[in-house]
Amino acid sequence: MYEITALGESLIDFTPSGTSEAGMRIFEQNPGGAPANALAVFAKFGEKAAFIGKVGNDMHGLFLKETMEKAGIDTKGMIISDKVFTTLAFVSLNEQGEREFSFARKPGADTCLMEQEVNVDIINDSKILHIGSLSLTDEPCRSATFYALQQAKDAGKIISYDPNYRALLWESVESAIAGMRSPLDYVDVMKISDEETKLLTDIEDPEGAAKALLAKGVSLVAVTLGKDGAYVCTKEGGAVVPGFESKVVDTTGAGDSFWGGFLYQLAKSGKRPEEVTLEEAKTFARFGNAVASLCVEKRGGIPAMPTMEQVTERLSE
Repeated sequence: MYEITALGESLIDFTPSGTSEAGMRIFEQNPGGAPANALAVFAKFGEKAAFIGKVGNDMHGLFLKETMEKAGIDTKGMIISDKVFTTLAFVSLNEQGEREFSFARKPGADTCLMEQEVNVDIINDSKILHIGSLSLTDEPCRSATFYALQQAKDAGKIISYDPNYRALLWESVESAIAGMRSPLDYVDVMKISDEETKLLTDIEDPEGAAKALLAKGVSLVAVTLGKDGAYVCTKEGGAVVPGFESKVVDTTGAGDSFWGGFLYQLAKSGKRPEEVTLEEAKTFARFGNAVASLCVEKRGGIPAMPTMEQVTERLSE
């Protein structure tokens, strides 16, 4: 039994790494993709995690497969395609470590996963199915995602959703809003950032947005607030859980690492999202905050995920 399976994008984050002697920017090849980043948290903690998605049969796709396997993530649900190239994301960082993206994805392999390529056996053997919204931007992956969601729903699995808005990957804000809201009927537990609240609910305030998502049927919601931590909400109400001090180097994977930590705690609790109390949700979020505060102190996504020992030490501060 897998603790978690994630369906979605696995891609290369090319992150800035200084300049050459000629004064040109140097980019470092880092394995990434939000679903894979969240899985890496589970794998780093010694739990079984699996990935479903598509990469190209190229140097980047094979590197991603190798990286996941080295991280302890099961890749038998990963399709290696000769027909499309692995998606690339070029990241620029400002002085605060915040990111801007440029994508090579027209199409990228991640958008080309087909319904018949989804490994249903993996979903059936998992406690949690986790998705993001990048798999909803294009066909055929959009249909493949909904197929997986229906399979998970029918099998009584916990369904997790992290929209992870990337404006450049949608035709318009309107299409992003419609697409990102489209899976909500399936979702049990959900994370959004404070920049995504209005896109998902028409409400900008984190508290109001979280309550609106609960009203739509989501049982457990977390809104990340950057360095200020996270707002969590259950049927009992909501609360802000403060973050931890950290020396920010790169915010790539920050939200993914938080959510990986949060979902890890949910999985370990043995409860379904609708059974989680507000106090338990706050504990999950504090753990997630600790994971994220360590992740941003390193570059990249998957390689930056901390060990349990590091998280335990951060929690004790």
